[in-house]
Amino acid sequence: QVQLTESGGGLVQTGGSLRVSCAASGRTFSNYDMVGWFRQVPGKEREFVAGISWSGGDTYYADSAKGRFTISRDNAKNAVYLQMNSLKPEDTAVYYCALSIARTYRPVSVVSSYDYWGQGTQVTVSS
Repeated sequence: QVQLTESGGGLVQTGGSLRVSCAASGRTFSNYDMVGWFRQVPGKEREFVAGISWSGGDTYYADSAKGRFTISRDNAKNAVYLQMNSLKPEDTAVYYCALSIARTYRPVSVVSSYDYWGQGTQVTVSS
């Protein structure tokens, strides 16, 4: 059974940095996989933040994340990270990692493209 576990969230001041991690168990990431980070605040839809293809390491970012966030992967640890710099209060949300194991094309930024989700980790940026 595939399980994704996020960690590393917390409280940080505006302009600060955090790195959130996503560890996978029950399955080793394969070259067909796509891993994404999404975030959600109460009353709003879950939104795409960043994604990475496991095969070539191609990365994708929402406009709000470009230049500030970096997604990366560690094959040996079967983990994906999201380094967040220059954080703003509007980055406050629960951050989720998600895994797509489809062998066909799925849009990286779409929630329904993903097969497995973690439980989320809270990131709070104080002003």
